[in-house]
Amino acid sequence: MLFEDLNLDEHILKALKNLGFNKPSQVQEKAIPYLLRGEDIIVKSQTGSGKTASFGIPLCEKTQVENSVVQSLVLVPTRELAMQVKEDISNIGRLKKVRAAAIFGKQPFNDQIRELKQRVHIVIGTPGRVIDHINRGTLKIDNINFVVIDEADKMLNMGFIDQIKEILNEIPKERVTSLFSATIEKEIENLSKNYMKSPEVLNVESKVLNKAKIEESYLHVEDKQKFKALWTNIYSEIPDSAIVFCNTKDKVKYVYGLMKREGFLVEELHGDMLQNERMQVMEKFKNKEFKILVATDIAARGIHVDSITHVFNYEVPMEKESYVHRIGRTGRAGKEGKAITFVDNYEKRFLKQIEEYVGHEIKEGEFPTDEKVREGKKKFKESQNDLKDNKKKISKETIHSDVVKLYINGGKKKKIRVIDIVGAISNLEGITGDDIGIIDVQDGCSFVDILNGKGKKLLSSYKEISVKGKKVKIQKAKK
Repeated sequence: MLFEDLNLDEHILKALKNLGFNKPSQVQEKAIPYLLRGEDIIVKSQTGSGKTASFGIPLCEKTQVENSVVQSLVLVPTRELAMQVKEDISNIGRLKKVRAAAIFGKQPFNDQIRELKQRVHIVIGTPGRVIDHINRGTLKIDNINFVVIDEADKMLNMGFIDQIKEILNEIPKERVTSLFSATIEKEIENLSKNYMKSPEVLNVESKVLNKAKIEESYLHVEDKQKFKALWTNIYSEIPDSAIVFCNTKDKVKYVYGLMKREGFLVEELHGDMLQNERMQVMEKFKNKEFKILVATDIAARGIHVDSITHVFNYEVPMEKESYVHRIGRTGRAGKEGKAITFVDNYEKRFLKQIEEYVGHEIKEGEFPTDEKVREGKKKFKESQNDLKDNKKKISKETIHSDVVKLYINGGKKKKIRVIDIVGAISNLEGITGDDIGIIDVQDGCSFVDILNGKGKKLLSSYKEISVKGKKVKIQKAKK
């Protein structure tokens, strides 16, 4: 099957091509037709299977962009995942002018209210914050046609089930509901019986834990020796990009501190950090500004970086599903990856449970020789020095190269509205309404997507434009 066989909007097909989606993954091939037909589904699928696009594509396809109301709601367990899903859906729907917003805790309410007041079609949010906005009347739910419950098993483990029920009770009954989960627990079954209409259960097994692309092993090492095992393996393996997983934020801080002292270019990611700090770390990691990220499971839920070559489990995860999520960060986009788990005597039983869960034995690896560590350390340090000395910053990949985001130095304080910007830009020579994409009017400035390759010419022809009789400067928006 090809995406062209699904009768998708031409703008979505073009966006998928720009994103490098050549043909649907297994989960996409199974799920998309059901959602396009408006049928409820339960999808049993692990991480790394392409499930975000399996609901993101139908949501964007079914969105009526001329209707400036929220039409779809995606519920996710963590803020990182909310940001990632928003980014993925925005990229899929950008050329069709579908606008998505993410709402989650520990972010100012007023910023979210401002965004929700504008034209938003798809909202991605954590359950608690979604309920807050519904109760305040800042999230209008009357026109929601699609609800997606993503990572339902994680929501269950985090105690969100009652909040999900509360949300589903509020949303119009005439809707399409889809549920994605790595496992189907009894409570998830009950949820589907009470809130879904004869859902089709889709099992996506074979290409989920990408065993063919991920080389798994474990090393038996006592807790006191784990840090030595970590740095010797990093030097011998010479990863391009790696995540070190720990079970708690305190352990993340401890390992991060040791790695800094050892001279690694490393960052940490855990729940004690402010949201903007976490987002900055993720942006730097995606842009390959450092090599090693030390993280907890929760903080790493939104990490979808195709270039990760190695995953190190500093501790064996307590939850079997977390092991699959962790190692699924590598071996993505057709590339090969390695997952190495450090196991002390106490953790052996948890490793055994994981092997039963994934259905195969994880082989015991070998410790690297001193010579391999010495040689690898030299190469690894050189590669780190390239990042530091040359300030080698790999720029963020441009997905939609024919789209230019404009910055306009005028917004709500100058009484400028979306319709005013549309009128001003569409009156410029060579620009029509079809060339104007998503517009974000903020208090002191505005941002506008210029589509169809027209942005560069516009910027070369105009340094300022007239909006509502006021002269405002325009320039290319900075990241």
